This record gives sequence, C-alpha cells and structure tokens, in this order.
Amino acid sequence: MPALNNIPSRKLLNEFTENLYEALLPIIAADDNRCLEAFVIKKMEAELEGYLTTVLQDSQKATETGNALFAKMDAICTNLRQDAELILHFDPAAYSLEEVIVTYPGFRAITIHRVAHELYKMHVPIIPRMMSEWAHSSTGIDINPGAIIGQPFFIDHGTGVVIGETSVIGNNVKLYQGVTLGALNVRKEDAKNKRHPTIEDNVVIYANSTILGGETIIGHDSVIGGNTWITESILPYSVVYHQQEQVVGERKEVREVLNWVI
Repeated sequence: MPALNNIPSRKLLNEFTENLYEALLPIIAADDNRCLEAFVIKKMEAELEGYLTTVLQDSQKATETGNALFAKMDAICTNLRQDAELILHFDPAAYSLEEVIVTYPGFRAITIHRVAHELYKMHVPIIPRMMSEWAHSSTGIDINPGAIIGQPFFIDHGTGVVIGETSVIGNNVKLYQGVTLGALNVRKEDAKNKRHPTIEDNVVIYANSTILGGETIIGHDSVIGGNTWITESILPYSVVYHQQEQVVGERKEVREVLNWVI
C-alpha cells in the first residue's frame, strides 16, 4: 500500500472519475460498438497514468496499466449497455434507455464498479477504492471494487446497498435498496479468505435483506424476500421470506395515549 504522500489528490481523482462516467454515457446509449473517441481516450489515459504513477511509483507500469484498462472499454461498455437494458425492461418507472443511464443511481454505481474492478484485478492499490467511494458518496451504494459481478445486473433504488469485497454475483441478478452482502465474522486474519456470499444467476433480493458469509450460496432462480437474515446456503428455485404477525384493530381500542413524535 502506498504511503500517504504517494496517494493521488482525492479531489482530482473524484473529478477524473466523474468525467470518465460522463464520457461513457453517450457511448453506452449508442447502438454501435464504438468506444470513447480517440482524443478522449488520449486525454483520460494521460491523466490516469499520472495517478497510476503516483501509487505504483513506476511510470512504465503505469503506462501499461492505463493502456490495458482503456483496451477493455469496449467490453465494459457492452456490459453496461446490457445492465441499462435490463433496468429498462423490468422497471415500469423507466421510460427510456437514456433515462436509466442518466438518472438511475444503481446504474451509476455499477458503471464505476465495472471500471474500478478492472484496476482491482490489475492489483492497482487505493485508486479502485477511491473510485468506488466516489460512487458510494454519490449514490449511497457501497460496492467494493473486488466484488465479481456478472451481467446484466440491476440495483433498483439502491440507497444503503452494501456489496463486500469477495462477493460473487452471477448474471441477471436484481437487488433492491438496503441489501447487504456481508461477512459473517469481521476478523483481520480473514482478509485473504472469501468472506462474502455467492449469488447465482437469476436471483432477486428484495429490500433490506442481509446475506452473510463466504460459504453462503444463494441458488440460482431464487427469490429472497425483504427483511430476511440469511447465513446459510439456499437451494436453487427457493423462495425465502420473513413472516411476521401484523395486528390490525380499531383505533378506539387503543387505551394508551398515542403521543408519538417523529
């Protein structure tokens, strides 16, 4: 891990992350497979190379890493287009692909994740996490850059979603607000172990559900209801829900004074 004086300016890297996000938007919405315009690539690659040199302390490796990332942009954009199309297909409140791309916080978070994850796989220190934290502060969605996420992927609403570093998420997965994919135990000695769950293909996880543990697998085509707490594996095609009793009575039956302040 680089020393504090070898870490890029958070302000400047946040600006770079936001500019990269904005540059990707029209490309994702396009029907063709073109990537960023050449002059945009050159400018952003040069800027990123400076940040990479700061943390890697090796200008040649920084150049190679930047080149490798931007060489993957076509594939990243293709994945992101699939993400946006899934949201448009399933969300009745979405009226156009452009609306999804420009306004949906879940899409913004996954856009940055798909870029940061590539840098994470290249063992770039600190920068992927800084990029993810820009998305976190912008959307309320906390995705560690180490998480492996298939495509398409849909986070609806999104506020309060937490996806841990060693989470593995399959294809065609949908998450709602407040979902946590976390560790069962928080121990420093487990840092290099798989601590977070695996979510297989075609799973839907509804709001405020918590799924914990590196050995926990949610089987494909399952539906996880809201407010559930899961620490053990679930078989494919399962439906899991939290059952609670609700009592409905007439207000006149309540003898206590209701003096609530919210």
